[in-house]
Amino acid sequence: MNNTQIEIKVRQRLNKLASNDFDNIECWQIVEAFNKAQIEWCRRQLRGTNQYKEGDEMSKRRIDDLQPLLRELTFGSGAPAVPSGKAVQYTLFTGGIAEDFLEFKKVTAFAKKECCKEDPSGRIIQVYLAEAANVNLMLRDPLKKPSFEWSETFCTFQGNTLRVYTNDDFEIQNIIFQYYRQPRPIEFEGCTDPTNPEGEEGFSAVSPVDVECEFKDDVAELIVDEAVSILAGDVTDVNNYIRGAQQAEKNN
Repeated sequence: MNNTQIEIKVRQRLNKLASNDFDNIECWQIVEAFNKAQIEWCRRQLRGTNQYKEGDEMSKRRIDDLQPLLRELTFGSGAPAVPSGKAVQYTLFTGGIAEDFLEFKKVTAFAKKECCKEDPSGRIIQVYLAEAANVNLMLRDPLKKPSFEWSETFCTFQGNTLRVYTNDDFEIQNIIFQYYRQPRPIEFEGCTDPTNPEGEEGFSAVSPVDVECEFKDDVAELIVDEAVSILAGDVTDVNNYIRGAQQAEKNN
């Protein structure tokens, strides 16, 4: 779905709600609402808060819809975590958390044990996400602590730091970190955004190019509906405020 189609669909659906209230909607408001709607839609699909209560891997459709957003980073042996030494620590993104980061997906680790040399690349270890506050309890729990035999361990993810926990029994060789990025924001060529402070010489920023929605048309339709809801709510709030101010002025 191209940007012209998005703008037409948004305006048509707004006009069905109340033609007079939405006559003055500008292009930058449609862009802003659509980009916000994209992120909200993605979060619902990833967290299973959609109407079907399905997360990102609970149906083939969900996997297909979200696949373009999946990113993968590979790291080597990492550094010992300070002060405990019970974990391998990784700095995931140079200069802080990635600007496009949306949601944690999973971590896969490859580990080696001195006595076991069956695989030069290391054994695949399943890594579960844990809360930092529960680390000490999990390290002492025989069912949850890191285990080479059971090929599983846990990790914590805070800010820009990932810690994959181990013990004296095996070493982490490398990891694969997967996350979902934010959807690419759309832009309308020539659209002026008065809220953008980056315009030259005091003028509002103007989009130099068209950046189109990266989702399939059926998903874009859902995002259009959500953008309409956002715009309708914003305009209703503004109109109610104006009417209230006018009524207060009359009463005075």
